Amino acid sequence: EVQLEESGGGLVQAGGSLRLSCAASGFTFDGHGIGWFRQAPGKEREGVSVISSRGGTTLYADSVKGRFTISRNNAKNTVYLQMNSLKPEDTAVYYCAASRTYSYTVIPGLREIEYDYWGQGTRVAVSS
Repeated sequence: EVQLEESGGGLVQAGGSLRLSCAASGFTFDGHGIGWFRQAPGKEREGVSVISSRGGTTLYADSVKGRFTISRNNAKNTVYLQMNSLKPEDTAVYYCAASRTYSYTVIPGLREIEYDYWGQGTRVAVSS
């Protein structure tokens, strides 16, 4: 059974930092790109960042570029999202997802349709 479990969310003041984790099991982790998405209250879910299967390539949404860093440890089947300089507009439920494509060379994008497996989400709240 494929499982993705996010952790590390919480309440933080603006300017603060959080580190989210996504622990995966039930599939060949090192063959899939992993993305982070978020859904703010009243808004559609949006792509935040993605990392290729071996970790060599990353992509970021413009809204988080320079503040967030995605990384992965394939030995631990875990992907991380380090979030610095947090802003109130970063408040959302954050989800990790595993790409539909099994590839060591192709990195998925930030569209939900490219992902088959999703976690339940972890809440991040940034106060001003």
